[in-house]
Amino acid sequence: MPHEQASVWQSCLVVLKKELHSQSYQTWIEPLEVQHIDPNQVVLVAPDAFFSDWVEEHYRLSIERAVYEVTSWRPSFSYSFTSQSESTENNFPDPKPVTRPVSSFPLNPRYRFDNFIVGDSNEFAFSAAKAVAEAPGKTSFNPFVIYSEVGLGKTHLLQAIGDYCLKMGTAQNVVYITAEKFISDYITSIRKRDMAKFVSTYRSADLLLVDDIQFFFVTEGSQREFFHTFNALFQNEKQIVLSADCAPPSLKGFEPRLISRFQCGLVASIDSPDLETRIAILCHKAEQQSLELDQDVAQHIAEVYSTNVRELEGALTRVVALSKLTHQPITKELVSKTLPHLRAEPRRIVVNDVLEAVCQFYGLSRSDLIGSSRKKEVASARHISMYLSKTLTSASLKLIGAELGGRDHSTVIHGCKKVEMNLKADLLLKRQIDQLRNKINVFSTKAA
Repeated sequence: MPHEQASVWQSCLVVLKKELHSQSYQTWIEPLEVQHIDPNQVVLVAPDAFFSDWVEEHYRLSIERAVYEVTSWRPSFSYSFTSQSESTENNFPDPKPVTRPVSSFPLNPRYRFDNFIVGDSNEFAFSAAKAVAEAPGKTSFNPFVIYSEVGLGKTHLLQAIGDYCLKMGTAQNVVYITAEKFISDYITSIRKRDMAKFVSTYRSADLLLVDDIQFFFVTEGSQREFFHTFNALFQNEKQIVLSADCAPPSLKGFEPRLISRFQCGLVASIDSPDLETRIAILCHKAEQQSLELDQDVAQHIAEVYSTNVRELEGALTRVVALSKLTHQPITKELVSKTLPHLRAEPRRIVVNDVLEAVCQFYGLSRSDLIGSSRKKEVASARHISMYLSKTLTSASLKLIGAELGGRDHSTVIHGCKKVEMNLKADLLLKRQIDQLRNKINVFSTKAA
């Protein structure tokens, strides 16, 4: 590569290093090399397709801005690869069993079956989890998928299965991870060029417990590797247990072959607990802390927190803390003074909040916004939805595209880029964006 091109890329790196968090820069930008750069095209060299997917999805806009700042160019981007891991990923030898100390994948000692309060909302999921723990890989419940909204006990049940298997010896090599941990380990294996260790770690598990599988949509690479891990364990009759925030058919951005595998065993939901179960949970938590909690006080708290067990427990913790700090007994009056402040916490903004606000603001239907119409006003609203989803939510570009009618993440990048450019000169657009931000924040506050 000519010296001039290398010099341009080094100048871009200086800009990126200032803009990005140091860990993000070291993990995702430093490993990149530039093969070619000119006003029309940039070709970056990445370790493999997984790595380039992640860079494209999370750092493409930053790289584009850096190139523009240094050169005023707006080139197209493409990638080549230095590693052969993608083409050889199915050719690893069968992993040898590994002896793994439990601390390598720590389980929370509080998450046990005898600590789980069973009610009508979770009885089926609990019973299935016990059956899996007693005979992992030997029932028809493989894979076993538990889904629910946040804070209803998915993680508790997953870890309780692992705890039971280790204590009773029904599984020797128990691996509990979040989807994000799986992705992180995969990235590390690419950087260190040690895929064999990664494969041995995950494909030698007797019991694989994966929390929050919805986060596998972030890149095709993570789904691809998990697909091969899933197949290897399933074919060897090893138990797989997964949790998600929705039923498998509703998972956004997943390959059909993965959705199909998630549904080939048993799928169980956990619903919001009824009032009696919520009261029982509060009394149990109080008993664990050697506290006496009157039934009417427990009911008062349970009536306010009707959907989320985690918030229910958090409310009790704060009431207890206030009681100790002010040296007051836990009464309905104390709870009444405390709870209004707790309920004021805002809910996290999601893509659906953005789409609802944009539809109302521009007088569009949801089908118009996510459909194929290329009318100027519809396309503009769609681009604004992409931009606000990118800036106000934690959703990935792939998920944003999925919510907007199954569009590709590169389309989302283009939409965001167009809005960013127009904001520099269009004061009316800037006012509209500000109004929409306020409207979305109001949605979030009301929903909380």
